Amino acid sequence: MSFNEERLTILITGASSGVGQALAEHYAQQGARLFLSGRNQDRLSQVTKTCRTHGAICESKIIDVCDRPAMKEWIEAIDRKTPLDLIIANAGISGGTGNSEKNYDLDVEIFQTNLNGVLNTIHPALSTMTLRKKGQIAIISSVASLAPLPGAPAYSASKAAVRYYGEALASKLHPNGIFVSVVCPGFIQSRITDENDFPMPFLMSAQKAARIIAKGIAKKKIRIDFPFPMIAVMKLINLIPSAFRRDIFAQLPDKHSHRKTLS
Repeated sequence: MSFNEERLTILITGASSGVGQALAEHYAQQGARLFLSGRNQDRLSQVTKTCRTHGAICESKIIDVCDRPAMKEWIEAIDRKTPLDLIIANAGISGGTGNSEKNYDLDVEIFQTNLNGVLNTIHPALSTMTLRKKGQIAIISSVASLAPLPGAPAYSASKAAVRYYGEALASKLHPNGIFVSVVCPGFIQSRITDENDFPMPFLMSAQKAARIIAKGIAKKKIRIDFPFPMIAVMKLINLIPSAFRRDIFAQLPDKHSHRKTLS
């Protein structure tokens, strides 16, 4: 099915910046019907306006993906009115490491947003997608899910959790006609990476990342991993025995422990 044959209905969380914004604008240019969420009113309104300028039918809502009842109400209402073809669970947060109570709270928030936020995004539409035997889900993980990074343990672990969950869902839901893609991108240029003060190899624009992700989704790929050199390095790291890997990672600087948001 192409966009020329039928206008796809797509829901994207964390659409007010970064790769979420880039995906919204990419699909808008192809005439999709878009439902976008985020937590910054000004940025989300601007993205919505841009998508409409590109020819998309676009609605947006300020909502926290951690608010399960609100997400359920919003998504089920959309799906009743306009059945969803594709859900992109993109919203997430990142942060550093530390020993204070504040950093404990940040770790909890990272898990709630990156894991529970994904569950709250995809489950409200799963029952109707199953009845229709049609639908796609894309879950945004990260290359950080491929190795236990000590500079951002909660982020790395939460992204590993959604990667495993998404891959398991891909097998579970395929007999019902639902395709699941798990996306593991490297460093993407955004407000988040603008705050990083360490080298970011193979840094990529959000627009290029969105094109790669959309192409993989169109092909119904289970895993969409990029860029290849960074993926290869992360996989090689996992081949190193744990004790040696621990000693190597111990030499790396910690990531600053400040909150960063994708939504």
